[in-house]
Order: sequence, then C-alpha cells, then structure tokens
Amino acid sequence: MERYRTRRLRGALLALTALGGLLLAGCSSGGTGGTSAAGTRGGMPAPAPDSTGAGVRADGNGRESGAPQDFLSTFALDVDTASYDYARRLLAEGRRPDPSQVRPEEFVNSFRQDYPRPDGNGFTVTVDGARTGEGDWSLVRVGLATRSAGSDAERPPAALTFVIDVSGSMDEPGRLDLARKALGVMTDRLRDDDSVALVTFTDEARTVLPMTRLDGHRGTVHRAIDGLRARESTNLGAGVRTGYDTAVEGLRKGATNRVVLISDALANTGDTDPDSILERISSARREHGITLFGVGVGSDYGDALMERLADKGDGHTVYVSDEEQARKVFGEELPRNVGLTARDARAQVAFAPATVAEFRLIGYDDRRVADDDFRNDRVDGGEVGPGHAVTALYAVRTEPGARGHLATATVRWLDPGSRTPHEQTGQLETGSLTDDVWRASPRFQVAATAAYFADALRSPDPRHGTLPGAPALDRLAEHADRLARTTEDEDVRRLGDAIRQASRYRE
Repeated sequence: MERYRTRRLRGALLALTALGGLLLAGCSSGGTGGTSAAGTRGGMPAPAPDSTGAGVRADGNGRESGAPQDFLSTFALDVDTASYDYARRLLAEGRRPDPSQVRPEEFVNSFRQDYPRPDGNGFTVTVDGARTGEGDWSLVRVGLATRSAGSDAERPPAALTFVIDVSGSMDEPGRLDLARKALGVMTDRLRDDDSVALVTFTDEARTVLPMTRLDGHRGTVHRAIDGLRARESTNLGAGVRTGYDTAVEGLRKGATNRVVLISDALANTGDTDPDSILERISSARREHGITLFGVGVGSDYGDALMERLADKGDGHTVYVSDEEQARKVFGEELPRNVGLTARDARAQVAFAPATVAEFRLIGYDDRRVADDDFRNDRVDGGEVGPGHAVTALYAVRTEPGARGHLATATVRWLDPGSRTPHEQTGQLETGSLTDDVWRASPRFQVAATAAYFADALRSPDPRHGTLPGAPALDRLAEHADRLARTTEDEDVRRLGDAIRQASRYRE
C-alpha cells in the first residue's frame, strides 16, 4: 500500500522551471549552509511558471491534481507527540499499534534536536540532509526552533481550565489517579498570579471550581483535585462545551487562556459526533483565542478524536502512561511553556527542479496546506510555544550527478498578540549533504531512526519500512542503542527498547 505521496518533477518541465528555481535561490535571504537566524523578510519563493504562466502545483493534500506536479510542499506546524508515546505503551503490552494510529511526525518530534535558537520571538530555520545509500535518495531535515523557554517569571499569567474525564473507564489504574497526582504537582508549580478552573464530566458535565487565582487559594484548588472520583459514562461533548463556557467566563485579558482536556477520549454517551464537538472548540478559538492542550491517558485511548480536538483548538496533544511522564508534563512542561510564540504557523519547502527528481514528506498527512494558502492568514496553522522545535523529514531523490541548490524552507507565523505576520527561511545545497545518514550529526540520526521506526509500523511488511535506506527493525534498534550512548539521552534508549519490542510482535 502506498503510504507516502510522491511528487515527481517531470523532465519536460525542467527547462521551463529552471528560471523559477534560480529566482527562488536569488530572492531568498537568511543563513547559508543550511541555517538562518530568526527575522522577517520580504521576497519569498513563488510557484515556478508552467508553459501557460500559471503556478505548477498539486492540491492541498499533496496529491497529483491532473496538472503537472509541483515542487512545493506546504504544511501546518505540529508539536504533538501523543502518537509515539501511545505506540510505545501498546508495544510494551505486547500489542502492535494500528497503522492509522502512527503519525511519523509525532515520533520524530518526540526527541530533542540540536537546532540553534533565536534570541527573540520567532524561529530559526535549519535545513540539512544526508544520503541514504539507496540510489540517489537522501533524507532532508527541516528544523524550526523557537527561543528557549525563559524563567517562569518572564511568561504572561495563565488562565487554565482543566476539563477532566471522571467516567467509569477512568477508574482504572494509571488514569484518574495519575491525573490527580499530576494536577497536584502542577498546582504547586504555577505562580500566584495564575488562575485555575476545574470541570468534570461523566454522563453530564459540571464546573467543580470556577476560575480561581492561586494567590491565597492553593488549598482550595488542591481540595477540588483530591475530591475527583470516577463515576459513570463518558459525555465528552458535554465536557468540552462546559469547559469552554467556563474558560470564556473566566477569560483574562493579557493572560494565556487555555483549556486542558484530560481524558481517554472514548466518548460513548451524549454528543459523540466529533464535528459538533469540534465546532464549539473552533468558535471559542476564533472569538476568544482560547487554545486546547489534550492529555491522553489509558491503555484504550481515542487517539484520533483527541488529535482532531487539539488540531481544531489550535493546540497539541501528549500522552502519559506513568507517573514520571505525568510529572514531566504537568510539573515542568506545562508551567514553563504555557505561553505562545507563534500562531497559525506554516512551513513551505520549495525544491529546486533542476536538482530534485521527486520527494516525499514523511508524515503530516492531516496537516497539509494548499500551496496557494501559505500566505493566507485566514487559513489555520499550528500554534508553537517557547522552547519547542518542529522537525519535518523528506525523502528526496536528486537527479543523477546534480549539483547546486536543492531546497529553500520558509516558515510563516503570526505574532500571538498583534497577529503581525513574519517569515524566515533557510536553504540547502547538494554539496552540504552528508555522505551517509549514519554519519550525520547524532540528532539527525535520532530523527531518522524515529522516522524509520514509524514507517515500519505503518508498513505491510512488519520487518522494515518502505522509506529509502530503511534498515530492518533489529538493525534499527542497534542504531538507537548506539545513539543512546552517544547522546546520553534516556528517551533515545527507550526508543531502542520500543523498536526491539516491535520486532518481536510481527502479527
């Protein structure tokens, strides 16, 4: 089964588009050798003209539209990681995740990267690559990084509405008990000028605690958390509606207003239609700028619904399966990264037709954006906070013996407060490609390992994936073990464990 869409740059177009490729390289600005510092720029890559003078492009899903295929790839940024952590839990339990639950970009974005960080708001853009050893194929990495998260005192105050699933399914160990502990840790970590509200839902929803400033009221918040008990069925729709109503009522100007949904996302009563649930989120996002952070729990987990909710709510998702992860998410990441650096962030990669024969974007299947909408700021993008890094990997086949400019990557985002648009670019030349993926920088290799792993889990052949240069899973686990020693990164060691577990469950 074809799992990655391929765009071929047909030979008949090369002469017509060569001038466009030169213009792309000539009008771009930023760093050389693959990186650039954050900032704003004017002239940007545009679709190269075809014989009629119109842009050569595919539709928004990246599929061939009947016209000659384009050399642009456009997608909304995504910092979700839930797919990887949920797959890791299933593999540890002896279950192989369904291919539909595997989103490669979330595997890749689960690991730290080595990108330079900007000094102020905005992004750095890093573009590098390495040859796979299979034909003329290479892996190209596009890295987008925001400034490091500052001290807790530097961020704006937060107004967080926690919407907590207390249905019967949440009574299993590792669900509601985990949420209570994590929320207690987070309450102690938040600042006095932060505010918290609590909404619970079973067959109906209720506001347990209206928006309450923590200054002088931490005990009240702790008592509300400690009183959470699992009860009956799951009316997720009611929980979302009540949660957003509570967030709107407690809306604080100048603060980061966010709904945090903690659930196994297994809706079974009331409004179970995702579209109507999503509409409530969309309207609150448009009218009030309230974002959604989805936290998935449970061995049986509605991964697809949670991801759709977070995407519609301009937020992201994580999955927690144990107390260590919960403490990391609620005690460290959420308080530190509660602010936003960029709204409606999108990336567009322009491949040079004179050097590139075809390319595949690995993952981001439901985050594709029509190429013409890259600068249409009414089109939804992704929300990115301080300290985040977003990685997109491409499989790229170059023309035999091709030399010169390979790709220009551009990120566009809106300032969270003023909604002023900004853009920044980075470039890659064929001469900058490393000779072998496994001789590239350690963090590049980690990204490649995660992508190869996700590809194997989506492949009809459970032994290895379909990407160029994909090693068998047992060999991939060896790469992960070596990288864990090199990077001294416990997360990479766990990646090796997950790959080994996947190699054992081949049904």
